[in-house]
Amino acid sequence: MGNNEKFYTSHVDATIAISTSLSDAVNVGQGGVPGVPLSGFRLVGIVMPAAWTTANLTFQVSHDNVSFNNLYDRSGTEYVVAAAASRAIIIPPLDFYPFTYLKVRSGTSGTPVAQDAARTITLLLKQV
Repeated sequence: MGNNEKFYTSHVDATIAISTSLSDAVNVGQGGVPGVPLSGFRLVGIVMPAAWTTANLTFQVSHDNVSFNNLYDRSGTEYVVAAAASRAIIIPPLDFYPFTYLKVRSGTSGTPVAQDAARTITLLLKQV
């Protein structure tokens, strides 16, 4: 890496409202770093809140912020991230590379878990 190369990091928050299991859509393709073009960011990590109603995370993804689909791996298994309160989680950036928008779900598509209070999950982004 040369001295002039920079890799910007940023974050966006996904909030799951009280008594629900799915966040609003968030744009993980734009980093929001002042002075940096708002594109080319990808999800690389998740920071869980200190309070969390026990559940893993799954996701809905979209390329256009209109049509959302549940995220599955290439073997046909729903993409699940083991989650717990106050946990920082590494996400392989290629796993979410094709998608600009996502919604975070508490639980799975078949068994969503409503949160006991509003929960804010921090999504860590890296410019690629």
